[in-house]
Amino acid sequence: MLNETAKVIPRDCGDCPIRHRAVCARCESEELDRLDKIKYYRSFEAGQTVIWAGDKMDFVGSVVSGIATLTQTMEDGRTQMVGLLLPSDFVGRPGRETATYDVVATSEMVMCCFRRKPFEEMMVVTPHIAQRLLEMTLDELDAAREWMLVLGRKTAREKIASLLSIIARRDASLTFGKTAGPMVFDLPLTREAMADYLGLTLETVSRQISALRKDGVIVLEGKRHVTVPDFNRLMEEAGDDSDGGLLA
Repeated sequence: MLNETAKVIPRDCGDCPIRHRAVCARCESEELDRLDKIKYYRSFEAGQTVIWAGDKMDFVGSVVSGIATLTQTMEDGRTQMVGLLLPSDFVGRPGRETATYDVVATSEMVMCCFRRKPFEEMMVVTPHIAQRLLEMTLDELDAAREWMLVLGRKTAREKIASLLSIIARRDASLTFGKTAGPMVFDLPLTREAMADYLGLTLETVSRQISALRKDGVIVLEGKRHVTVPDFNRLMEEAGDDSDGGLLA
């Protein structure tokens, strides 16, 4: 599940749980061997800062397990969570030496990191990597545009349902599950973090989750284990349909 950090770091790319979605998804064995020479793994505890905005980044990489937030801080100290990093998401920008946002692990997290300069050099001679990174960047752009709709036009109930659908679909994509019928996943965010991300109060988040549970849209075991009996109904609650809506 999304909030379960791998206890054992993958020994090679063939054992990697995000291999089919990561920036190296289309690499051949020879290209993977070259990447292996410039990669290393890093583990982070919940609440640990991966990098601060403005810091020099000597690495780029992919989230293997766990989740992190992207946060921007204004000059007067106000902060805004502007994004989530889920498993297979890419951290850092080739060609950019400094970090744009604060990246903070919200759960235990493992990252597959590449030394930035050698990775940039590989992109020049490895079309598979450059093409995959472009696709991921465009997907991220589409998701950001859709998220503007969530924050700007959707009701509190639709916002919660939208976030749950995003997490459910990402979990399904990592486990080769189906986005139809019943779906089961672990919620990787606290309700406080959900409130922060959605621009809601903690009380509103708790009230809307309780309402979705009472109406049978979701089933909760504890605070984090979620069952969606009918994914299409969750999508309807989010104001989307099963053929469109937010990108996972």
